Amino acid sequence: MKPPAIPLDFITALPPIYRAVIPESFLDANGHMNMRYYLHLFDDAGDIYVAQFGLTPEFHRMHTTGGFDLEHHIHYLREVRVGDSVTLYGRLVGASPKRIHYLLFMMHETNQTLAAIFECVNSFADLSVRRTAPYPPEIYAVIQQRLAEDISLEWLAPLSGVMSATHSPV
Repeated sequence: MKPPAIPLDFITALPPIYRAVIPESFLDANGHMNMRYYLHLFDDAGDIYVAQFGLTPEFHRMHTTGGFDLEHHIHYLREVRVGDSVTLYGRLVGASPKRIHYLLFMMHETNQTLAAIFECVNSFADLSVRRTAPYPPEIYAVIQQRLAEDISLEWLAPLSGVMSATHSPV
């Protein structure tokens, strides 16, 4: 199902998270970026995105914590090819004491189009017991502040509609 059209200036008004130029090693037999590298870029951007909440690699090392993706969906919208530039932007759409639900938007900078949307439910994890756990209060406060900002945006988040209600933190 195709997501609703979103004015590109709405997406680019979000803080940019990650930029990349697509290398030749990402090429597939069809002459464009292979689907595994979309996930690779979204994964790299997701690490940077959650670090904005205080969930940095250093924080995780100090507290023996991490994050577990519980579910995700990628909506491919435009072809991305070798040499193209992309920028990824994030928007939080839901949160609970243990989980966040967010979108990452891949903007195709070379031709000024939206290339893909990544939707994810991620859980905070206590790695000493390998189980989900509540966010520390100081982290959860930052998440709640960002969620309030993102919910107040003038445009509806283009949710896939396929994410499991049992995982949705909203």
